[in-house]
Amino acid sequence: MTAKHPVPTAAGILAASRAINPLFTGSPLIEQAMANEALGLRLLAKVETLNPIRSFKGRGTDWWMHNEPPGDHPIVSASAGNFGQGLAYAGRARGRRVVIFSATTANPDKIEAMRRLGAEVELEGDDFDSAKAAARAYAALHGCPFVEDGALATIAEGAGTIALEITEQLASDGITLDAIIVPLGNGALLTGVGTWIREKAPGCRIIGVTAANAPAMKLSWETDGLVSTDKADTVADGIAVRECVPYALECMKTTVDDVWQASEQAIDQARRFCLTQYGLVVEEAGAAGLAGLLEHGKELKGKTVATIFCGGNIRAMDR
Repeated sequence: MTAKHPVPTAAGILAASRAINPLFTGSPLIEQAMANEALGLRLLAKVETLNPIRSFKGRGTDWWMHNEPPGDHPIVSASAGNFGQGLAYAGRARGRRVVIFSATTANPDKIEAMRRLGAEVELEGDDFDSAKAAARAYAALHGCPFVEDGALATIAEGAGTIALEITEQLASDGITLDAIIVPLGNGALLTGVGTWIREKAPGCRIIGVTAANAPAMKLSWETDGLVSTDKADTVADGIAVRECVPYALECMKTTVDDVWQASEQAIDQARRFCLTQYGLVVEEAGAAGLAGLLEHGKELKGKTVATIFCGGNIRAMDR
């Protein structure tokens, strides 16, 4: 365990898979021959954009809420949009008040989606980490639990159910996975997936992908220290973090083999690739794993690789 919190476990992921709202589980694992030919490898993509909030975040937030004691106090968090939608959905199902802090620059469609699901959204600061600081201060002032994405085992375990579903399906098909490529923002998805893969498919490489313009988590992992950057100027708002999450970094030490970075050009190319090759609308952060493959995939040429299209909430102007 870390200094403060237990780490995610395979047992926790298995328990989560049985308890999470089934609206968020059982997502399709797809493959396209033309995409494989273009990439020079076999790619299996887990599609997390077809559920009620169009992202994987409903898994971790539902499992966290499942384990949270009942109470009248509000649940406070910060989000660029998708995590907040997950908390709002889980909170509404359980009659819990949810307060989300987002940056003034956040995607207005995601803000509206959070409010539509019942969350109270406060706009503070000009980026995600500034909004997180405001949320933390609000929670401390009002004596409310502050839920930090990437810093709790249950959130990572919920996300890790994606890997459980991938390995179960591939085992039934007799397919061995050589690598799994995972978008890296606050780290819950990567550490959850990595926890399951380490135990159930130890021969599989686990690779995270940050935006090159938001490298805090990559730099922290490479230096084994908490690295912050002055800005996180990437169109991929779901992974636009400039401050490392200490808990996630600690978990990554035992669950990650490598961390790549993807340029803004590759991120845009990946989003377009999803549309043209798979017929899927995937947001920039959701396509970050594919973006990493587009830039670094030569080292996996001919291999069998999985990734996660983990969000599909794009700005209305981009549709």
